[in-house]
Amino acid sequence: MNEEIIDVAIEEAREKMVKAVSHVKSELAGIRTGRATPGLVEHLKVDLYGSEVELRQLAGMSVPEARQLVISPYDKGSIVAIEKAILGSGLGVTPASDGQVIRLSFPPLTEERRKELVKVVRQKTEDGRVAIRNLRRQARHDLEALEHGSEISSDELERAEREMDKATHSAISEMDGLLARKEAELMEV
Repeated sequence: MNEEIIDVAIEEAREKMVKAVSHVKSELAGIRTGRATPGLVEHLKVDLYGSEVELRQLAGMSVPEARQLVISPYDKGSIVAIEKAILGSGLGVTPASDGQVIRLSFPPLTEERRKELVKVVRQKTEDGRVAIRNLRRQARHDLEALEHGSEISSDELERAEREMDKATHSAISEMDGLLARKEAELMEV
């Protein structure tokens, strides 16, 4: 019975940590590296017919060249709304439309801009690490409450804390790997 309580608490924390890593991964995908990728715009909100819809639901995307992204709207009437969303996104690219598709050409990043983006990437990753540590702290707090309520022993609490530390280190090292890959991608000329 005690084992089940502990396992549930640890598994719950692990799942939340995986979600935190996944969130940071998607945040980093949206940071421009000078190379075109659908991740830059797929979550962009487009105001269409009075409601906000993610771009990936409105159009297909392809990368014919390293610095070009082609957006093919399913409904040609949404082209103007998509262009407006891209212009307002802060991506720093101007959409070019031929009435059928929208082309985004990404200029190479300057050295200064690369360094700024590395700082942004580091901050997002650090925010993710803090979130993971907060999850560990919360799980520990819950387990200590169980110990104080005499539902688990101090030995079981110690074992559970070691498991939580393993899960935390695993999630943080995965986050560090994401950071290293993104930094390398950004600094690549």
